[in-house]
Amino acid sequence: MSANVVRSAVIVTLLSSGLALSGCTPIERQHGYIPVSAEVNAIAVGQDTKDSVLQRLGEPTSKGVQGDNAWYYVSYTERRIAFLAPQVTEREILAVTFSASGKVTAIDRYGLENGVVVDLNTRETVTGGRRLTFLQQFLGNIGNFSAESFL
Repeated sequence: MSANVVRSAVIVTLLSSGLALSGCTPIERQHGYIPVSAEVNAIAVGQDTKDSVLQRLGEPTSKGVQGDNAWYYVSYTERRIAFLAPQVTEREILAVTFSASGKVTAIDRYGLENGVVVDLNTRETVTGGRRLTFLQQFLGNIGNFSAESFL
């Protein structure tokens, strides 16, 4: 083999290896919005209202499920490597709760360490009461029938 063929084979191998490895580079994406700490610290619990919080912090990412007495500002970073499922590497939640009169009652911060995984699709309906085995059900029905129910 000539030196040019070997050199070309090495160059092609290096380029294809580099291209293949570049597909494994992690991609990080930032989602959401958390207000600046100085703006959050300027909010006075018991004094500020929904309007003043809206002016200072902007529109929340989400509002409470029952009414809008809780506002949530959510930001998270997720990392994806190649074809694998993305993983959340950082999460920050700012929760601002209001009283019925619209005044701020609490400002809380939560992170990824405060999160709980909730399985929304378990394919199982949880019922109250006892779980009986087949034998318990079978033996429990002995004597519960009368002759009239069979006629």
